[in-house]
Amino acid sequence: MAVVAGVFLALVVSIAGPAVQAPAMAPGLLDPLAIPKYVNELTGPPPVWEPTVVKRGGRVVAHEYEIEMVAFSQQILPPGFPATPVWGYGGFARDALTDEQLGYVRSSPGASFEAVRGVPASVKWINNVRSPHMFPVDPTLHWADPNGFGMPMPPFTPYPPGYPEAQSPVPLVTHLHGSEVQSTSDGGPDAWFTWNGIHGPGYSTEKKAKRNEAVFHYPNGQPATTLWYHDHALGVTRINVMSGLAGFYLLRDPADPIAPLLPSGKYEMPIVIQDRTFNADGTMWFPTVGLNPNDHPYWMPEFFGDTIMVNGRVWPNLNVDQGQYRFRLLDGSNARFYTLSFWVPATGQRLPFVQIGSDGGYLRSPAWLTELTFAPGERADVLVDFSGLPAGTKVILDNRAKAPFPHGTPANPQTVGQIMQFTVTGAWGPAPAGLPPILNPALASFPSLPSPSETRTRVLVEVMGAGGPLEILLNGQKWGAPVSEMPELGATEEWVVVNPTADTHPIHLHLVQFQLVYRQKVQAAQYNADWMMRNGGMPPYDEEPMELEVGPYLVGNPMPAPPEEQGWKDTLRMNPGEVTVIRVRFAPIDGTPSYPFDATVGPGYVWHCHILDHEDNEMMRPYVVTR
Repeated sequence: MAVVAGVFLALVVSIAGPAVQAPAMAPGLLDPLAIPKYVNELTGPPPVWEPTVVKRGGRVVAHEYEIEMVAFSQQILPPGFPATPVWGYGGFARDALTDEQLGYVRSSPGASFEAVRGVPASVKWINNVRSPHMFPVDPTLHWADPNGFGMPMPPFTPYPPGYPEAQSPVPLVTHLHGSEVQSTSDGGPDAWFTWNGIHGPGYSTEKKAKRNEAVFHYPNGQPATTLWYHDHALGVTRINVMSGLAGFYLLRDPADPIAPLLPSGKYEMPIVIQDRTFNADGTMWFPTVGLNPNDHPYWMPEFFGDTIMVNGRVWPNLNVDQGQYRFRLLDGSNARFYTLSFWVPATGQRLPFVQIGSDGGYLRSPAWLTELTFAPGERADVLVDFSGLPAGTKVILDNRAKAPFPHGTPANPQTVGQIMQFTVTGAWGPAPAGLPPILNPALASFPSLPSPSETRTRVLVEVMGAGGPLEILLNGQKWGAPVSEMPELGATEEWVVVNPTADTHPIHLHLVQFQLVYRQKVQAAQYNADWMMRNGGMPPYDEEPMELEVGPYLVGNPMPAPPEEQGWKDTLRMNPGEVTVIRVRFAPIDGTPSYPFDATVGPGYVWHCHILDHEDNEMMRPYVVTR
């Protein structure tokens, strides 16, 4: 959506005005060029949640947690700037490196879970956010609407103040992204609940829990990997995550043969990258005027901040020893893609690095890279070797992705083109260990899933309004249309996804991990026109549209999965003008025939675009697993 980007950037420029010098408190936006880079320091991984350990016969059988969502202020900008009001997670935690008990902590992003494969976890999530939403709730979207306010009619009230009936109370629900979990604990968009006990139609929890709580059970049966948790309430996910509700969930396997070869302790670092825009008073800024204000007064198709935040700190520095590090990278932004590389300004060179894992675990084999592109929701497990650099060397993790991706505005090299800095110390770190040619035996003959029992063709759709996109749809249907995808438990399906839009969409499926088979160019405009003609005109469609065979529209040869995508994925970039073919088995990825829970029970699952602004405006659909 290049036009969208232009409108958004023009809006930012018109408001920003002259640069604001720290620690200025004048109204208006904080000029990102006035924020000193690499003053904030990352001293280690985030804290780790401390569970109550349940034992039977001397054996650990479960971990239990109690974690609240809460509002507070945090120093995100460098010292001397105002603190920033955020929403985050609070609970008892320990230091990730020393195991020192920290007592009750609250932070944004939240502390990390250190889960153990084969040891189930239960989390009591408590909604203690009693303040109104800090950003505008657009009640013209299909959203949680805890007060039953309904949809206002134009002319709409400007924000601020917006609509008090929509701003409070705040519906929240936590989703463990990438997990194999029963839908009653999936944290789906309709499972939201508020601090004062209002809840959505998908809400389900233990009888002993209060009405501002939900108890979710995580079996932790899947292979070791990097998962993450974040809010997922219907129609307000973008502003709830923007407020700070996200964190890491690291699943480890004591029997993992690869882990002993990898850097650990202070040499293993989870890194979540998020973009933000700040006001001069330290608060975060979010759009308050939509592209189509007569339809959606506050909703914008994509949010792109002008400042980069890593692990809750703006443009930080991390001191690194002369050795190999393991970075667990997460794109936690609403809409921004990143093309990352490790640039050494002193030499002008870019460090090579190795990607060893993706969303669902280890890749088929190590992928040697000099740059990596990933999208909101995607994770990348990478090894970077600083051992050949002299003490004092600076390394910049930079970004060259356009916004919107892939045809939008280039990243400003003075702002969002820089992510964080690494400063090499004189201390020695671990030497790179030899990795086996095949990391994941299950993917040795990639793709390894059986032939599909069903093939589904799905089309990504943008519905345009006077000012730009009005809503974005999956297969031409809105969230509330009847369920179309009802895969059978244990079945393998192939999904052929056609993207005639201008954006790359990161498509995420709950419950499952899948494999990329190939991408291929397609005559997208002609296919889109013929598909709509076949279905009687422009979407949205009330019923599942008829499929149109994509074969006659294909161009060139299939492009197989590159090495860095030859692994289990739960979120995948689906590029404009292409068909993306994925293969998904609705069963555990470890090859066992069924889950340790009944996947057919509960409200069901969803699949959606992980550009959160798209997800909140109809680019999400329910699906139900059947027998």
